[in-house]
Amino acid sequence: MKVLLTGAFGNIGQSTLAELIRKGYTVRCFDVPTRANRKAARRFRGQIEVIWGDLRRPEDVAAAVRDQEAVIHLAFIIPKLSVTGFECEEHPDWAWEINVGGTRNLLEAMKAMAQPPRLLFASSYHIYGRTQDQPPPRKATDPVQPVEHYAHHKIECEAMIRASGLEWAILRLAATLPIALRLDPGMFDVPLFNRMEYVHTRDVGLAFANAVSHPDVWGKILLIGGGPRCQYTYGEIVRRVLESMGLGMLPEEAFTKVPFPTDWIDTTESQRLLQYQRHTLDDYIQDMLSQLGYRRYLIRVFRPLIRFMLLRQSPYYRPAQARWFTVLSQGLKMLKGKPGRVGIH
Repeated sequence: MKVLLTGAFGNIGQSTLAELIRKGYTVRCFDVPTRANRKAARRFRGQIEVIWGDLRRPEDVAAAVRDQEAVIHLAFIIPKLSVTGFECEEHPDWAWEINVGGTRNLLEAMKAMAQPPRLLFASSYHIYGRTQDQPPPRKATDPVQPVEHYAHHKIECEAMIRASGLEWAILRLAATLPIALRLDPGMFDVPLFNRMEYVHTRDVGLAFANAVSHPDVWGKILLIGGGPRCQYTYGEIVRRVLESMGLGMLPEEAFTKVPFPTDWIDTTESQRLLQYQRHTLDDYIQDMLSQLGYRRYLIRVFRPLIRFMLLRQSPYYRPAQARWFTVLSQGLKMLKGKPGRVGIH
């Protein structure tokens, strides 16, 4: 089967690509020609066809779709940890052109074909909104209540796909963390009490690769998560990752208190059909440590400095930082023989 994979060289893209190749599919990759994407593409040299382009250009999309039997559409500007360096929430109009406008171009190109391919679309459990006041788990039939531009874009794309007349399946993904050391300021925008379901990027790749030719997924919305053994609070995930790296947990006041649109989900049907849940958070941590290599020891040596630099990125910890600097400066004055009042307010 000939499969077009958009966003092929991102986090989930590379996992999906590896599984498609392993299963013997003929894969055409469509992505933007950034330095990082070109480097990633070289890992698969000789195994894939690559078309560089832009979802906003209908001619690029039409060339990518031509002669394909299935499309896995992953390309999307996300709200946090975006490899583009631009996040959906900071540049919503620009992101809409790619996320929604690009998906529309893809649908139009597919519908123009004599034999339109099937479409697998990567959506997100962010579309359910802030649900911490509701008993888990979330189900595919639950009402959507988006609170981000990103989630609004996903819902708009889902509606276009369902109305397209094409054969489709929608996979709503749980938290799929990249296997990379990217401690981003966005990490502080989730409260520690928030329920969050983790799913390993390689399991998501397997789910897409298994779904592309499965006869029973079409016309369905499936929730893709790690299952009950991957259901945590965000605080538990952060603590385990940071402690494994030798940094230790960060102060609670560095994190927001506003609920975030993540939750635990019901993956019973998706697991029954796709048999993809193979990894846990422990596997992710081991992957992270392996990637860090010798840098793990440097992190332990420079632990106070790295923690300080991390906390400086938190918009919620600045008052505490100010108090810390006040105490430090007053302490220095006392050492110089200039006593001052020392206190934390």
